[in-house]
Amino acid sequence: MAVLKPPPDLTISDWADQNRRLSSEASAEPGQWRTSRAEYQRGIMDAISDAATETVVIMSSAQCGKTELQLCTVGYHIDQDPAPIMVVMPTERDAETWSKDRFSPMARDTPCLQGKIADPRSRDGNNKILHKRFPGGHLTIVGANAPSGLASRPIRLLLCDEVDRYPFSAGAEGDPVNLAKKRTVTFWNRKIVLVSTPTNKGASRIEAAFEESDQRRFWVPCPKCGHEQILTWGQVKWDKDEKGGYRPETALYHCAECDAPWKDETRWSAISKGRWIADAPFNGTAGFHLNEIYSPWVRLEAMAKAFLSARAGGDETMKTFVNTSLGETWMESGEAPDWQRLQGLKEDWRSGTVPSGGLFLTAGADVQKDRIEVDVWAWGKGLQSWLIDHIVIEGGPGDQACWQKLSDLLGRSWLHDSGAVMTLTKLAIDTGYETAAVYAWARQMGFGQVAPIKGLEGFNRASPVTGPTYVDATIGGKRLRRGARLWTIATSTFKAETYRFLRLDPPEITSPADGERFPPGFLHLPGWVDAEWLKQLTAEQLVTVKNKRGFAKLEWQKLRERNEALDCRVYARAAAWILGADRWSDARWEELAAQFAVADGRGTASATGPQSVRKAQVRRVARSTYMG
Repeated sequence: MAVLKPPPDLTISDWADQNRRLSSEASAEPGQWRTSRAEYQRGIMDAISDAATETVVIMSSAQCGKTELQLCTVGYHIDQDPAPIMVVMPTERDAETWSKDRFSPMARDTPCLQGKIADPRSRDGNNKILHKRFPGGHLTIVGANAPSGLASRPIRLLLCDEVDRYPFSAGAEGDPVNLAKKRTVTFWNRKIVLVSTPTNKGASRIEAAFEESDQRRFWVPCPKCGHEQILTWGQVKWDKDEKGGYRPETALYHCAECDAPWKDETRWSAISKGRWIADAPFNGTAGFHLNEIYSPWVRLEAMAKAFLSARAGGDETMKTFVNTSLGETWMESGEAPDWQRLQGLKEDWRSGTVPSGGLFLTAGADVQKDRIEVDVWAWGKGLQSWLIDHIVIEGGPGDQACWQKLSDLLGRSWLHDSGAVMTLTKLAIDTGYETAAVYAWARQMGFGQVAPIKGLEGFNRASPVTGPTYVDATIGGKRLRRGARLWTIATSTFKAETYRFLRLDPPEITSPADGERFPPGFLHLPGWVDAEWLKQLTAEQLVTVKNKRGFAKLEWQKLRERNEALDCRVYARAAAWILGADRWSDARWEELAAQFAVADGRGTASATGPQSVRKAQVRRVARSTYMG
């Protein structure tokens, strides 16, 4: 009769509170699971348990426990409601990591799961890394980049983790999420759970799914006035010191109604009394949005430090903060600036000279059929930049004289405002046209000063510049052992950054002694630049398009045919990245400025020698005393 007795009527959160144990190697707080530790998890798990809910969407920041929610869901179904289960990770390597580092410790340390999954050391094949059998069902763990795994078997419970990191297509089969969903159509009681931190607005799978849900957000009552509110980053405030510097250690959350400050402990206590409220009617899909402010494992001091660091680091680091800490999509500023507005922002300095704030020079070369266009940019602290020269070398890649003139440019000098002489530190040249000719020239010039580059579209890249990789033409059918060093750049990232910098407004002059305080990244244009060059610089805009499979993505499209100025700017910017300018400390910038006797871009004393971007590396030799 005990066998025939039905299991207790438990939700996933009830089961987790009674049975789940956190493992020491997979959790900072090992021991018995407590849903009350992060109360917002209860509503999400209960929605997955709800028979009326077919799809659950979780758009969340990091550090909110979304992986543990999935583990609880899998454990509940193995123990209480056996079914065919599939967990889809971005790649097969991620799938193996999840299985080994997250699922296996849970299955080992949760008593009610012991014995239901075969011992991993057994030889019956019921407990493999990516496929595990249990009474009444099985667990399959696959990568979204493996179409065979997604289309292999019917599934009742589908868990898709980090869907915004999935490839656009699983091989030639199409969107991996839709491909996986097709495995569930035969089950009337199917359950689909989509989880991810978001990426770019207009190209985020999780955002699109959340907008189709009932859009639930967690409302928290103020401990002082009782006003319920959604916790937002705008209500986190911190003090400044006497010198105007920020003090993130003073960060507190302030009530949106009474402005009462909450310490971390007060905030966590208030969150335990919160509740989920939907913004849209329920249609079978429950959507949940969370940011890092709700997490009981994150202090506001750490968030404030991360924000200040991200803001100082530019678009790429700020995008990471918005995606992973705020759980929001990042809006790329892709609307083309007005070139006529830029006409009014031009500044006066002599052609071919470098203003005092410029501390090193890079160039971007765009190879065309009948010419090579080169723009020379100077860079200063905060990635301010000045257009120094625009050079058109007639002849094209088939003309040896054209390459000779480009070679001569590497040794050309420009006069700094301090009186020092400057040369190009790095020239980045595009390899998209006449690749072999570009490789041959770069190899001849040496890769210390020349960086061959290849542009790739798309924003979802770990870094805007990767490499170098050793590639080259072949000689006698054999690949060169140490050929040209090719750098790969995300052109979309640098185009968006350039347009963001072009929208910055110049500051007002407060006094002659202070000079003009330009914001970081400000793009200075000389008076000699003409309208055609400005039109080329603003020749593209960012639009959202749908591919053949109906999936939206962001794409740069030309507004006019010629865009060489924008391309050269992107290449010169990539050269600055390759040199490490994005990662230099304040001390490094001050060291560069000292070489020109320039203090904060306002000094006028003459430098005694040419500028050098990198210190000479001194080889250290240690001699062994072995055998005398």
